[in-house]
Amino acid sequence: MIGAWIDIIVGVTLVVGALFALVASIGILRLKDVYMRMHAGSKAGTLGSGLMLLGLALYSGEPGIVTRAVAGVIFFLLTAPVAAHLLATAAYRVGYRPCADTKIDAFKPVARPNDPAE
Repeated sequence: MIGAWIDIIVGVTLVVGALFALVASIGILRLKDVYMRMHAGSKAGTLGSGLMLLGLALYSGEPGIVTRAVAGVIFFLLTAPVAAHLLATAAYRVGYRPCADTKIDAFKPVARPNDPAE
């Protein structure tokens, strides 16, 4: 009986994780600028990958696989936001500006404090 519940939970986490990964890939394809795309890829992609790794950990039940899967989730959670922030900062500094849908450019005073075009 408990095995059936574990299988249901594993199935749900895999399907939900795959849906988040799908949403991330659609966001990367459809959003307007590099910052919106990076946001979709880093947030939804991290959640999707993490859920699928947790589903793998539940399915296997072996301590070694569970440990590696949990370490992978922790690695994703620690590195994806930092990498997205660094890429966005680098993109802004080399000249990629937000699209017209972005109403407030809050990074401009920090990145270019002496810009006369303010």
